[in-house]
Amino acid sequence: MVVAIVACEIGFWVLLVAGLAARYLLKARALSAVLLVSVPLVDVALLAFSVIDLRRGGEAGVGHALAAVYLGVSVAFGHRMVRWADERFAYRFAGGPPPAGPPAKGTRERAVHERRSWVRHLVAYGIAVLILGLFTLLIGDADRSAALWSVLRVWTVVLVIDGLVSFSYSIRRPL
Repeated sequence: MVVAIVACEIGFWVLLVAGLAARYLLKARALSAVLLVSVPLVDVALLAFSVIDLRRGGEAGVGHALAAVYLGVSVAFGHRMVRWADERFAYRFAGGPPPAGPPAKGTRERAVHERRSWVRHLVAYGIAVLILGLFTLLIGDADRSAALWSVLRVWTVVLVIDGLVSFSYSIRRPL
């Protein structure tokens, strides 16, 4: 499963860079659109690999759990990553405006930005939980699927810490 995750991550970036190169360097808007629309298919492929592996009796483990984490993060943050790359590509190769950074620290805008980022993190977590639930149903045995849920212990701690940090911007700078 780890190989599938790495392959999908590479596929994500290859399709993204190819789509942006087609758009800005080749001026091939149609090709660019096809490549960029294909980026989410990488996630579909990873989900399919995971489901097929589990349906064939593969041992549920950390690799499957990491696939769920990858899918959650990809769905929740994928659009933002594509936009981030597009802004930089446009600036570097097409004379676009310089990419804007995050709002200045200590501002209301920064507090809003940090809270929104945490909510996106929470959405990624929720999507991963749903996928882990799907995997557990596919396995049909709570004992065999216990390893899937172990990853959430660490991620829950990370999510709570991220929430505390993100909302600390609101405490320092009122809503």
